[in-house]
Amino acid sequence: MQLKVPAQPKAAADETMQLRIPEGGIPAGFDISADSGNSGISEQSDTASGISEESDTASDISRTSRNPSRRRRKAPRPSPAARLTAALGPRLALVLGPLAARLGPYVRRMRPQYPRPGRTGWRRWVPSWRQTVGGFLASLGLSTLFLVVAYAATDIPDNLNTYATQQDNVYFWADGTPMARTGWVQRQAMPLEDVPEDVRWAVLAAENASFYSDPGVSFTGITRALFRTLGAGDTQGGSTITQQYVKNVYLNQDQTLSRKFTEAMIALKLDNKMSKDEILESYLNTSWFGRGTYGIQRAAQAYYGKDVSELNVSEAAFLASLLKGAGLYDPTLSQANHERAVERWSWILDRMVAIGKLSPQERAKYRTFPAPLKSNPLYDTGEQSDYLVELAAQYTKKTARISDKEFDLGGYQIYTTFDKKREAQLTDAVTKAREQAKKDNPKAAKAAHFGAASIATDGRILAVYGGPDHRTQGYNESNATTVPAGSAFLPFVYAAGLEHGVRKTRDGDRTPVTGESLYNGDDGVPVTTPEGPYWDRSGRKVAARNDDGKSYGQISLHQALALSVNTPFMQLGMDTGLDKVRATAEAAGLLSSSIGAQVPTLSTGSSTPSAIRMASGYATFAADGMHTEPYSVRRITHNGHKVALDAPPTRRAMGADTAREVQSALTDAFLAAHPDAAPAGAEVAGKVGTTEDDTAAWYVGTAKKVATAVVVYRIDLNKSLEPLPLQGLGGTGTDSVPYGIWSRAMSPLG
Repeated sequence: MQLKVPAQPKAAADETMQLRIPEGGIPAGFDISADSGNSGISEQSDTASGISEESDTASDISRTSRNPSRRRRKAPRPSPAARLTAALGPRLALVLGPLAARLGPYVRRMRPQYPRPGRTGWRRWVPSWRQTVGGFLASLGLSTLFLVVAYAATDIPDNLNTYATQQDNVYFWADGTPMARTGWVQRQAMPLEDVPEDVRWAVLAAENASFYSDPGVSFTGITRALFRTLGAGDTQGGSTITQQYVKNVYLNQDQTLSRKFTEAMIALKLDNKMSKDEILESYLNTSWFGRGTYGIQRAAQAYYGKDVSELNVSEAAFLASLLKGAGLYDPTLSQANHERAVERWSWILDRMVAIGKLSPQERAKYRTFPAPLKSNPLYDTGEQSDYLVELAAQYTKKTARISDKEFDLGGYQIYTTFDKKREAQLTDAVTKAREQAKKDNPKAAKAAHFGAASIATDGRILAVYGGPDHRTQGYNESNATTVPAGSAFLPFVYAAGLEHGVRKTRDGDRTPVTGESLYNGDDGVPVTTPEGPYWDRSGRKVAARNDDGKSYGQISLHQALALSVNTPFMQLGMDTGLDKVRATAEAAGLLSSSIGAQVPTLSTGSSTPSAIRMASGYATFAADGMHTEPYSVRRITHNGHKVALDAPPTRRAMGADTAREVQSALTDAFLAAHPDAAPAGAEVAGKVGTTEDDTAAWYVGTAKKVATAVVVYRIDLNKSLEPLPLQGLGGTGTDSVPYGIWSRAMSPLG
């Protein structure tokens, strides 16, 4: 009799087969052999029970599909470290096994045993020399391993600190001295080749004399800084120039051991990646020197008003002292600062002698402290310099083809055409006139505006007056096309007539015009065309008017310009052709957008040129008819490298004879109005400009190859942009306010 075992699924390979015994025990007569491989269950019993491998497998698959949780799980893949250990373990055992067997006794002997056997008293607690040496070597090995791992794990950051890459744009006067700067940070990068060797070694002597031989970090300095940290709670000192550069551009200024350690690791890597000259150049361009400046170039300008290339070794030694802390060594801040600065300046020069970078004879020349400027000349004033900067920036971006985005990144040096002396003189003249207007007529003066510009005959803008303060009045009055030119426009009509001649009949030929040609100078004379009188849109005849209604009869064109008689020029414009008048004015320098409509009043000044353009037009007459577009920038560099700049266009606007005749008439106009204002023989020419509705007063003239235009007008910006009557602010014909400004700005006229 055999025991029937209930059918069970075939066990998986990793499961244990168990025998189930029915309740009540094993039936009598059932023999279980100890050596039976099937525990008394034969293949025959399996077959007899009707359980085959096929049915067992099918049953197992069926149960598995019904119970997904019983599906076989795939063994997890070993980690890379585990696979590496499995592959290398046996090989390492072959190598390290004998070594461990040999060193084992020594290691066991050096293992500390406390208290030490065989010793008494305090000696029981003192390690043996073997244990001491072993501990030292173990510490050294672990420290070395830690440093190697830390060095390998430290990467040089991809991104510099934001402030470390920002630069400003600096503007210079025509004489090369700093005028103003723009940007959040006062920094200008300079190539190392443009930094004199004495300046470099002054910095190295003060900060890191072993710079060219050290590995980028000073281990003795770090140790010294560590002891200071443990003893005094700070981490000052111990930095090479490479470390200082890393701190400036990659890290922060926190005085912590972790920052110091990271600084050292990056410095070591940087020293292997960059050349020493590259590191020094970057350091000199990113270090803080006080007065809001970063970099040696901006520091030279802030403290001495000159470029770094112009510094002597004494000045360089003072600037190097600021690297230790500008707040402590700027001598203008306090007497204590002055004493510290003198002491460190002297020490740096002596240090340069000690390291062989300055001879004792050269050192003997510098016994007087090179006192810096009392204030930073780079700070913009917010007044006239801002108007100058605005003009120069617009011109720079246009002619050098620099986008706004590129320009705002900074680093540009803009060398302007502005003459510091002329700018001061013009500003002073307008300021006095403005103050006088406030005294004489305070109500009208509230809406008064003054614009002025001086331009050389070669196109250089020498000075402008843009307004009282750029911070409160952003637009530039010297560049505004707001009010009509009035009778100051007459020279352009005269030049057009001289250049092109006149035509009295529609199909007739043009006949030449000279300064002696006669025209009717009476007030109210009708304006005619080849077909007859000129009628306006309202059906009325157009008549020309003179100032004060004065009549002159037949008068030569030369004399008419000298006396500012309007009526001959209104008719001359019609005879010449208003298209010719327009073309001549544009060729001389006026913008086409400011030219008035082609009606008879065009000849008497309905155009609205700016002061800059009026000065440019008169400069064309003084230049014998050659016109150069006005420009405000003569040279641009970017971090010391020259930037290509389009040359200002030059063209012949009119014949030389035409220009000389106009200039001669303007000279007579000046002498007629101001016979004693200039010495005999002085090349001075100029003309007043008035408007029929008294909304603007002009004076434009030339002296010493410089043309200056001045305009006075009234606009209440709170109400509209329409010009208002001057109400006496322009003065009178004999005492013109614009002429007063012009003469003071151009003084001396001889």
